[in-house]
Amino acid sequence: MSSQVLGPIPLSPASEPAPIIVSESQQMADILSLVGRVAARDTKVLVTGESGVGKDLVAREIHVRSARAARPFIAVNCAGLTETLLESELFGHVKGSFTGAYRDKPGKLQLAHRGTLFLDEVGEMSLRVQALLLRFLENGEVQAVGSEHVQTKVDVRVIAATNRVLSDMVANGQFREDLLYRLRVIHIHVPPLRERREDIRPLVRHLVSKSGRDVEFSEPALKLLDRYRWPGNIRELQNVVEQSLWMSNGGRVEVAHLPPAVQAAADALVPMRERRKQVSDELYTALVSGGYSFWEHIHPLFLARDITRHDMRCLVRKGLATTRGNYRALLRLFGIGTKDYKRFLNFLAAHECTVDFREFRHGCPAALRAPRLLPALDGHHAVPAAASEGSDRDHATAV
Repeated sequence: MSSQVLGPIPLSPASEPAPIIVSESQQMADILSLVGRVAARDTKVLVTGESGVGKDLVAREIHVRSARAARPFIAVNCAGLTETLLESELFGHVKGSFTGAYRDKPGKLQLAHRGTLFLDEVGEMSLRVQALLLRFLENGEVQAVGSEHVQTKVDVRVIAATNRVLSDMVANGQFREDLLYRLRVIHIHVPPLRERREDIRPLVRHLVSKSGRDVEFSEPALKLLDRYRWPGNIRELQNVVEQSLWMSNGGRVEVAHLPPAVQAAADALVPMRERRKQVSDELYTALVSGGYSFWEHIHPLFLARDITRHDMRCLVRKGLATTRGNYRALLRLFGIGTKDYKRFLNFLAAHECTVDFREFRHGCPAALRAPRLLPALDGHHAVPAAASEGSDRDHATAV
């Protein structure tokens, strides 16, 4: 079958509304100015920044300001799909190509014809899918899973986003250098919320207005929000505002109505000098000294895809460095009840976030070594690898 170019596709009944990017900081003003210039062309864009900073909103802003605004904006979360499913999701598949493929299905690339494809968390792609994406970026041709021939040629603008440092991944052999050059024609880095604190109060006002409630935050409460480190960035701010509105009985949110984690962590999470830190560093600090707990704060961020498997593995590694490889001692460190030990192990195994504890048993890298060992729970202590942890890990199966 020879390749063909997809013909015109009908416009949507109503074009997507423009995303709302609320900001007063100079950093965001500069970014929006760059977005306006980038939108005028079909240049590929790589948007980087921590989870929850609004990379998807920046991508949508580029789309709605472009000549493709009336065409589809298709988003794909690369971290939420296995290699096989992601290939099928992007390129489509033909009937009978695998179990369950009972009909031909077009991929997101075809659905995004003459529009924009947003690849979120592109750093989570396997090397094989990276190679397939690179081939598409070079010639625009789409070959569905199970097909022997190129089926279509599409016109798609690609915007990618990641919270990982792709240049480091290239150095480690985890990301293709040629693909990085293809994606990073224009690079837009969205700073974390703690580096643009001027945006906190406007965002709070916007979120309150969206709620439809006649409520305001007191000045002491706003000052506490200003000082907080926001490891979850804007997504966490949305959650905090929603909780606070429902905790307040009247028309005013006081400090007492803020989540305990914000109250407890406000002082602990402000360092002597501001510096960029990895997401796992922020979350680990919040767990250890900021009043966070795993199931209440970290687990929802993971399910909402605000943090990736890579972030979760880094977080577990930091914990194991402190407990010297004792998974059971992570319970107290992460604010997990003893009865949830198996649930915690099962969660890690199901999402491929389990870390080998053995490297931490007889010393660990200096960068990860904690100054002291936290007491283990219920009298359990670190034991040789073949004993306690090995048997515990046998139960860490997907649920």
